[in-house]
Amino acid sequence: MASLLYRLGLGAARRPIAVLITWLLLLGAVATAMVSFQRPLTNEFELPDSEFAAVLDDLGDQIPEIAGGTGTVVLHSEGGFTPAQRRAIDDTMATWRTLPHVTDTVDPFETQEQLDRSAQQVADGGKQLAQGRAEYEDGAHQLLRLEWLIGEGRRDIARLQRTDPGNATLPARVSGQADLEERYADGQRQLADARAQLDAGAEKYDDGARLRALGDGVRLVSEDGTTALVQVRFDAGMQEISPDDLALVPEAGEQLADAGVDVDYGQELVLTTEVGGIGEVIGVAVAAVVLLVMLGSFVMAGLPLAIAFTGVGVSLVGAMALTHWLDIQQLAPVLGAMLGLAVGIDYALFIVNRHRRQLADVVRSGDEANRDEIRHSIGLATGTAGTAVVVAGATVVIALAALLVSGIPTLIQMGLLAAATVTVTVLVALTLTPALLSLAGTRAVPRNAAKASAPHRDGWPEKWVDAVTRRAPAAIAAVVVVMATLALPALSLRLGLPDGGSESKDSTAFRAYERVADAFGPGANGPILVSAGVDEPIAQADLVGEQARIGEVIATADGVSDVLPIGVSEDRRTVAFQVVSQEGPSAETTVELVHQLRGTVSDELADEGVEVGVTGQAVANIEVSERLAGALPLYIALVIGLSLVLLTIVFRSVLVPVLATAGFLLSVGASFGVVVAVYQWGWLGGVFDVHNPSAVMSFMPTLLIGILFGLAMDYQMFLVSGMRESYVHGQRAREAVRSGFASGARVVAAAALIMVAVFSGFVFSHMTMARPIGLGLAVGVLLDAFLVRMTLTPAVMSLLGDRIWWMPVWLDRLLPHLDVEGSALVDKQRPSRVGAEEREDALV
Repeated sequence: MASLLYRLGLGAARRPIAVLITWLLLLGAVATAMVSFQRPLTNEFELPDSEFAAVLDDLGDQIPEIAGGTGTVVLHSEGGFTPAQRRAIDDTMATWRTLPHVTDTVDPFETQEQLDRSAQQVADGGKQLAQGRAEYEDGAHQLLRLEWLIGEGRRDIARLQRTDPGNATLPARVSGQADLEERYADGQRQLADARAQLDAGAEKYDDGARLRALGDGVRLVSEDGTTALVQVRFDAGMQEISPDDLALVPEAGEQLADAGVDVDYGQELVLTTEVGGIGEVIGVAVAAVVLLVMLGSFVMAGLPLAIAFTGVGVSLVGAMALTHWLDIQQLAPVLGAMLGLAVGIDYALFIVNRHRRQLADVVRSGDEANRDEIRHSIGLATGTAGTAVVVAGATVVIALAALLVSGIPTLIQMGLLAAATVTVTVLVALTLTPALLSLAGTRAVPRNAAKASAPHRDGWPEKWVDAVTRRAPAAIAAVVVVMATLALPALSLRLGLPDGGSESKDSTAFRAYERVADAFGPGANGPILVSAGVDEPIAQADLVGEQARIGEVIATADGVSDVLPIGVSEDRRTVAFQVVSQEGPSAETTVELVHQLRGTVSDELADEGVEVGVTGQAVANIEVSERLAGALPLYIALVIGLSLVLLTIVFRSVLVPVLATAGFLLSVGASFGVVVAVYQWGWLGGVFDVHNPSAVMSFMPTLLIGILFGLAMDYQMFLVSGMRESYVHGQRAREAVRSGFASGARVVAAAALIMVAVFSGFVFSHMTMARPIGLGLAVGVLLDAFLVRMTLTPAVMSLLGDRIWWMPVWLDRLLPHLDVEGSALVDKQRPSRVGAEEREDALV
């Protein structure tokens, strides 16, 4: 491989203009394609065979009006809404109903009046029922009085018939007695009818009161009248609608500001796909400063940046062009840009640094760094450092491509796009870097060439590796203790998807989330939909009672605040409920509530012939998180297995790959711990803009493991390959550790600081989902580079000595040789001043 890359680098150095034009034309071509074909990104997280999606589809068939997506608009007016503001709100809702995909808007004031009327109707019904019972009791008392009179009359008539049969009043008394008994019989019939009506009314009232009590806390206008909640209903799920179409809702709502109404929009209506905020710019600026300090030249410092931006530009602009045919998730380009910038700068830096060291050697030897020397040096740098770049890039690509095993299309898409970005960046580094170095010419020679190339005896790398290897056991123990301590919070890791409470404090999504939580309860930010299906249609007269019966069973689940019936299918075989939890959609109690609804509640109703389905955004988030967690073990096993094979081939050792992987596990555990402490526990929340600590984004562990493993192996590759090179060239094992470390530590440290700077810029990204990934990668790279690769690794390798390079003979023969240390290039001497062109031709 080294010889192949030498020829590639030398060819690019001899034809730099052609290489530069080729990449510029390619960039122009994909940019033209992007302008012609680009469509908006999507926020859809597709999950095949998901239960929540199946329930939602079934609801769409049975009760179409509630199955589409719902966007939340929060209105606020200090002192309550004036008539003029109400008219402005009505006009705005009418405008919203004309927008694409919008099917209806729920008027909060009208709906609240209906809710209030229903509550009043229940109260009035209770009064009427009490009055009816009083009237019934009065009628029953009168009937008893009549029954007594009838008995007295019968006794009087019987007495007269015995004692005075010829009494003139006897016929009249007998006739009156008959009338009285007829009245009594009519009264009995009327009282029985009244009893039946009273029982039916009592049952109807009881059903209505029970059902109304279940959703008594549901409101769309706050009790103080200052906040109202408008629901904008769509004909499809929110994730299926174009961000451009969703953006029309806030645009149409701008007129409300003129009426003095404060308007905030739920997270689902204000998707953020923006990349390149102030945080990212600062990160790249810090990386540029590190490059300038490391390379001491604006030209040389700009070269790795040019490589990184070219690689990211070609890959991401090309990806934007593909949106005409593919729905690309909004996080995918952010992840690609984050990773592409970091590895692009680093990969170019390693080649540039190797070239500058070789030119410094030329100057120290007293020769002149002419065109032929520069080209030859470029070829050697590409053949040696370039080989490490290829292996390092391959490790990252393997880790990202292995996301295929997750079976989740969105995650696969993000992984493949990031892998493609890394692949393009490697190609740019191996071709454009030699071309630009050739154009830079002698400007690549360090200003103080003698100092740049002379062996250091008192620099910080030498002092550090000497201290680490002399006190190896203590160094190993210290690293393990620090990393294990940082990893402790990871034991409480809880996964979910970010909601409005995770957005920036000054964002409309955050204000909407907070106002809803304050005015209507935190659970109103993510209600749960529950469908209940029965085999036989429910009779119209029994509908309210059946809804109350099912709703009461649902309400027995822990964490339920309100249960509100929201729809009935035409055939009355399916009823739907909105379940509001006591806490927010990302809270742990809400997760437990969903499990109860799917478990004990579903089982109890199934015994009564009711089939329960649970769906909604909160449910979708929980199911996505659990599916990702289930796929994680297989993913880790695949990534580590493939990378162990690759590292074994590279380093010709059994123990070096094992050490590299063990170090990675320490790094990823510590980075998980930091992310949990910040985003789940809320530590340093003010610094990292975390106001509502909640579950960590469910995609974070999988993406972090894949990316961090690849990057960790990068530093293992660049640092340990120098040790391997020294060992292969004859040094003793412990001396090879010291010399290899000293030769590569500076550039590895600079590369790590560059990656940390780039990743840290995304910690304050406009896109909330990118923040924990940025922090996890920044912390992971920092810890992995300086504690694992630059402390733990040399300490363990010095303790093991020659044993660290042990490999069975049969395995060594079986595995292919990549020649990472560039042994095949040892015989390629610097070209002489006589016949230089011929020598170059011979080498190529």
